[in-house]
Amino acid sequence: MHNRSFKAKAVAVAVAGVAAVAAYSAQGVPLPVTNIQFNVLTNPFNPLNSQKDFFTSVQPVGWSIGPAAIIANLTYVGKQGSEGFAGGSGNVYAVYTNPGFSVTVPAGTNFYQADGNPEFQSTIFQTITGLTVGTTYDLEFQQAAGQQVGFSGATTEQWRVFFGDGGIGVSCPVGPGNCTATGTAGDVELDSPLMNTPSQQNFDWNVVHMQFTATAPSEILTFLAWGNGGSNVNLPPTLFLEGVNTAVVPEPASLALFGAAVFGFGASRLRRGKRSPEA
Repeated sequence: MHNRSFKAKAVAVAVAGVAAVAAYSAQGVPLPVTNIQFNVLTNPFNPLNSQKDFFTSVQPVGWSIGPAAIIANLTYVGKQGSEGFAGGSGNVYAVYTNPGFSVTVPAGTNFYQADGNPEFQSTIFQTITGLTVGTTYDLEFQQAAGQQVGFSGATTEQWRVFFGDGGIGVSCPVGPGNCTATGTAGDVELDSPLMNTPSQQNFDWNVVHMQFTATAPSEILTFLAWGNGGSNVNLPPTLFLEGVNTAVVPEPASLALFGAAVFGFGASRLRRGKRSPEA
């Protein structure tokens, strides 16, 4: 294990979902994450959980799950638009969809969902190989949040993202209190911008951009869902992750505004071209 705090350059930026309409190729060197849309699965969805199923049941190729959850592992893979879906087998729960979730990724993209209470979820991670030491890599993804249906109370949510040796886990007190992340000494950590979700509502998809500098040819990328500052009081907050290094799809309204602007610019140029020269 080695300390990367003085070696790694790390920057995190988030922008509102529809504002980030530039293609990902406009960024720098993308971190070579595989199965970036969580849609290559080892096992199919259970018919009773046709839209959203347990991560451990479908097992997305290339992704692994971290240490066992303290109480229960409430992590899932869901099909696009199924944030509010509740499954018929096991505790595959829905979140509130008020005001709703936008569609900002290509069709066929799945999302990862994790309970934000550290006692009810595990990390997911992927070993990234073929890296060039000293090269700075871009990581872009979308995040969203919501509260489990049937609960109330305002919540906060963010992703804690680690890059390095891996082995990230959590430690929680026996009674009510705040949990802490463990095994972080050999990793660089970046946290996504905090989402503030009102009671019985959701926080829509938004884009997060991070940069990590490789200090070895192989590094482990880890995502840890973190709700309410790590509190184990079960409100519970819920986090979503999708579109890893995937170009953002702008909403139709944004496309219409962009088209109107282009049309207006073209019409203005045309009018100036037809204007008669003064005597």
